[in-house]
Amino acid sequence: MFDNKVNVLKALAIMTIVSGHLEFSLIPMFPPYSYNIALFFFISGYLFKEKYLDNILEFLSKKVKTLLIPYYSYIAFYLVVTIAIDKITGHFWGMSITLKNYLLTPFINGHQLDFACPLWFVTQLFITFIFFLFIYRKLKELKDNKWFHLTVFFILALISMPLSEFRNDDLILVIIRTLFSMFFVYLGLFYKNNIEGKFNIFSTKILFYVIALQSLLWLTNKDYKPEDGVGLSYVLVWGEFDSFLIPILTSITGIWALLFIVEILYPYLKDNKFIYQMGQNTYHIMANHVFIMYLITVILMAIKGIPIEVKNSHDIYWFLSPLKTTYFYFIVTMIVSTYIGVGLKAIRKRFEG
Repeated sequence: MFDNKVNVLKALAIMTIVSGHLEFSLIPMFPPYSYNIALFFFISGYLFKEKYLDNILEFLSKKVKTLLIPYYSYIAFYLVVTIAIDKITGHFWGMSITLKNYLLTPFINGHQLDFACPLWFVTQLFITFIFFLFIYRKLKELKDNKWFHLTVFFILALISMPLSEFRNDDLILVIIRTLFSMFFVYLGLFYKNNIEGKFNIFSTKILFYVIALQSLLWLTNKDYKPEDGVGLSYVLVWGEFDSFLIPILTSITGIWALLFIVEILYPYLKDNKFIYQMGQNTYHIMANHVFIMYLITVILMAIKGIPIEVKNSHDIYWFLSPLKTTYFYFIVTMIVSTYIGVGLKAIRKRFEG
């Protein structure tokens, strides 16, 4: 599945992030917030190389370069953008400018700037990998058995669920996300090493079982709204789990659904340049799509003569006329954010060359 097939999976994964922020589901029965963040941890685990278990410092150095340096570069950029917009519109889209908010908050909830808030995943991934490396190493020393490792990480994810009651504590919030996400990092590694190419998990029979299970999971909904179809959601960034075990199960079914779709569509998408570019630029899409949606809203409001105060009175995800414009937002945002990433990489390559 490596290389182009992973790019297709990453492209679909980032599409679920953007669609989630526009409150619609790409896949019937599988709402984006019921699996999309877990899917990114799964992909990170799939791409993890076990050689780094013996060279943790090299791995962390690599992650500082590929995760944290771009992260703080984007934070600096969007802080300037946010200040500029505040001067123009009188609304500051973020927390007050303090050292705590811009040095510590990124590792607590990552919501110090509204335009860059989807990047909370980046700092959490860095934290998750730190703990995953040490715990996985220790587990392998205790017992080098894949089922033992999978069971332990599953139990840790289960432990995160009841801790949701104490999520208002910053430290507990980080612990909740870390315990939950480590399971999906290991699940991605487990899939690569023990399932892919060895077992056919995409048969018609398994499809039936997954749909049946997902149908049962829908019965547990506490937040289902027919008008937006985002039931079964949990909010990992804030450690919000409404049910015990259900978020883990619905994450697994959602991940399976995306893998299944990749199996079906890959022959048709493997040579699609735009899908390839999208998969290669998920970081930049994650970083820029909220700002692009903001700009679309501002432009549409200007065309219709609606004062900017209307936008300022809503949260960052509010957009104009959702019944008419949802898919317009989605298409424009995916195209623009993908090519921002392509452009930035071209500029970087030129300077490095």
